[in-house]
Amino acid sequence: MASYSGFLRKSPANRLKAFFTAQGVEAPDDFNWNSAGRGKEFVAEVDAMLAQLPGPKYDRIKADLDHLASLATNGTMISAEQLCIPAGIDIEGMEGIQDILLMLAIDHPHILERVAVQASMNRRTGGQGWASFQFADDGKPWALDDAKARNDFLHDTLKILDLPDHRRHECDWYTTLYVHPITGEKTDLTHATIYVEDRAASELAFAETTLERRVVPKVLEVALACNPRDRSVEICAKGGKKIRDQYAQAFAKHFAPHSQPPTEAPRRDVMLERLRMAHEFITEPADGIERVEISSLEFYSQGGGFARYEKRGDEETIHQFLDRRFGDKSPLRAGSWTITASTLRIKMAPQDGRRAKIHTVTLRTPNTTTIPNKTDSERKFVFGLLERWGLVSPSDHFDVIDAA
Repeated sequence: MASYSGFLRKSPANRLKAFFTAQGVEAPDDFNWNSAGRGKEFVAEVDAMLAQLPGPKYDRIKADLDHLASLATNGTMISAEQLCIPAGIDIEGMEGIQDILLMLAIDHPHILERVAVQASMNRRTGGQGWASFQFADDGKPWALDDAKARNDFLHDTLKILDLPDHRRHECDWYTTLYVHPITGEKTDLTHATIYVEDRAASELAFAETTLERRVVPKVLEVALACNPRDRSVEICAKGGKKIRDQYAQAFAKHFAPHSQPPTEAPRRDVMLERLRMAHEFITEPADGIERVEISSLEFYSQGGGFARYEKRGDEETIHQFLDRRFGDKSPLRAGSWTITASTLRIKMAPQDGRRAKIHTVTLRTPNTTTIPNKTDSERKFVFGLLERWGLVSPSDHFDVIDAA
């Protein structure tokens, strides 16, 4: 995130001038947009120019610039690429994220709001108000384009928020293009941002001569990112885990009614290069684990090729199979091949005469971890193992998955 002054200094002169013009700010004819090498003196000159504006107008423009500065990150650049390409907005050759944000603020303010939401979604953990939910790969289609399903989901959102139907609300549906950072594979993601009029707040404000109390309208936001290919849904909303669970249940009810309910799946960076050599899965007696094996590996080559190998039988590991089959030309030995996915099978020891459980986990770059429907405690147990084995990044938060 850039500071306000840093944003001004890094913004292209012509675009910054166009932004102020679009805001109705008339700079003096002799204003030097490249003053003093764009240093502190330049920021001071811009501040002096804005200080001549009426109070409300100054506050609005300063708040807009602060907002743009908060978005000026590498993550926002990725979000802008994902949104601008499907919308037909050409950003090739533009001078960095500041140039793009100012252009969107001038010409495409609705796209700018989408970029802000998408930037939050694209963070590795998504923040405390974020959660990802995984559906089973059952091949059943989702009804994302069904108008009735969309309206019913919006109606359920109002119920979850505990707001009456007369509250003003709207839902912005749009598509982004996700490009895999390793394979370059392109996937269309469907997004929805729901805006709902919240209960108004009463706040003190300065009037012309004295203080007065004013009613300030508020807006609540709920954002979704849907990936039908990976059968995952990301939800960004305030209210804690229980509220996000309700949104996930409403999504399943209206858009995936024929599938099993989804499970929460934290998004973690996966580190599959560790599996290039035979990996030691360290276990403890208290884990109750009988055996851990790699049942499949998927590879991508620099030339654009894909390969998937599956373990068959118990006579050899998948590493032994690849060495026997390909020798020195094994994708495990060639630097031009990158491991993009792996499936692990964690077999638990039988207990109390019951049949042994098997936890099947699929890891995909850069940060997808799929665990079939299990209990919250079992998912926490599996993620603890993956952390111990160095296959996923440590949790940034203490509440990886709240136990029921």
